[in-house]
Amino acid sequence: MPVLQRDDVHIQYEDHGSGFPVLALAPGGMRSASSYWDQMPWNPVEELAGSYRVITMDQRNAGSSTAPVTGRESWATYTADQLAVLDHLGIDRFHVVGMCIGGPFILGLLNAAPHRVAGAVILQSIGLDDNRDAFREMFDSWMADLAPKHPEAGPAAWAAYRSALYEGDDVLFSVPESFLPTITTPVLVLQGNDEYHPRSASRLLASSVPGAQFVEQWKDAEHLPAAAAAIAAFLAAA
Repeated sequence: MPVLQRDDVHIQYEDHGSGFPVLALAPGGMRSASSYWDQMPWNPVEELAGSYRVITMDQRNAGSSTAPVTGRESWATYTADQLAVLDHLGIDRFHVVGMCIGGPFILGLLNAAPHRVAGAVILQSIGLDDNRDAFREMFDSWMADLAPKHPEAGPAAWAAYRSALYEGDDVLFSVPESFLPTITTPVLVLQGNDEYHPRSASRLLASSVPGAQFVEQWKDAEHLPAAAAAIAAFLAAA
């Protein structure tokens, strides 16, 4: 895999196909990495690389990407990494698709660089709905695996990192709900239906973003072909 190096940060990415660029932000929570797409019912590399240039990446300290842990990390840190990969590849305007934690990642991009995003597909975004402990536990599990490799980070740094991502009151974590009605980028939302990806988060997106399209059922075998067709049609029109 190619590597983007930014100071002490090493971001691994993959570049598939050709055509208009699509940045694909993988599920997996804090372990968000390109390989997680292989486990999903809809895989953007398989579905889109015949018509688009699909860029996948391992987020910092996930998969094969590495970065120091400072306690100053935030959702904006991840946005900066993602834009740096695109800048490195000479990509200005792009579509973005994301699943799970990819929801807050996409919203971060729409907040930081809306002029660069042609269309956004958000599949089962994570969101708050009486489930904060699940996100704390997810972060702590990732931290426990990673901490031995990061002697530079003490308990205060890890606590600040977790707090910046998951201790706020914003349902979709990376942006406040008041931001959603200001989005002008075309958005397609595919509904979540479990503890980490509550229906309420997807419905909040679909009802708050002007003109957002919404797919309620998509993961089951009987619904997947229609959902894949809806994603393809949305990207072609965006």
